[in-house]
Amino acid sequence: MAIVSLDLPLTPGVDALGTAHDTRQSRAEDVYGLLKQDIADFRLIPGDRFTETAICDRLGVSRTPVRQALYRLQQEGFVEVLFRAGWRVLPIDFQKFEQLYDLRKVLETEAVRRLCSEPHLLGESEYQSLADVWLQPADLRSHDAVAVGSLDEAFHCALVAATGNAEMARVHRDVTERIRIIRRLDFTWAARINATYDEHALILRAIRARRADEAVRLLGAHIDASQTEVRKITLHQIYMAQTASLQSPAAPR
Repeated sequence: MAIVSLDLPLTPGVDALGTAHDTRQSRAEDVYGLLKQDIADFRLIPGDRFTETAICDRLGVSRTPVRQALYRLQQEGFVEVLFRAGWRVLPIDFQKFEQLYDLRKVLETEAVRRLCSEPHLLGESEYQSLADVWLQPADLRSHDAVAVGSLDEAFHCALVAATGNAEMARVHRDVTERIRIIRRLDFTWAARINATYDEHALILRAIRARRADEAVRLLGAHIDASQTEVRKITLHQIYMAQTASLQSPAAPR
């Protein structure tokens, strides 16, 4: 497979990389974020190969922050270095994500059980903050995929944080960060946004009523449904991106 052209639409804000930041570390962080977003948005698809020089030229930065960003993506399993042949985007490791979703379910299930058995953990103000977002009539719901994705993460993180177990919350935040790249796809379909509102509302009401078994069942079904849909959407998006790439003269293989 030939090295893919990186004459891609630049991610918003990329033009400022050459001048907006003063430290090498902040530049590496920006390059990391932009490349990870390119992978998440399937501008770089599994199997694509590229060089550090191409990234440097595209983003207008030196080799050091690019290399730091790529090594970080390598550690996270998104790319691999090829001997004297640049870098390659790795296939999505669905087994790894399934394991992360399993861990997420364990943490959130335990959190929900604790919130039901110790109702003081989720105080009135905390409950009301969640209710104000998720117990909304259909005409007041957000349909912005990015916004709903952020709200969804905040909802689940709030449930775990409410237990008061800082280590549990830390591990959950790490899992949340690691699955974000595919989890956000769940909200690219309107039906999934509406389902998320409905399911969150049911979970909240079950916690409020201290019905632990029901809350755990609803939460498990909610996470399972999201995981299943995310896998289907991811495979569809990869197929569409690969098809478009093969048909595009601007990105020959």
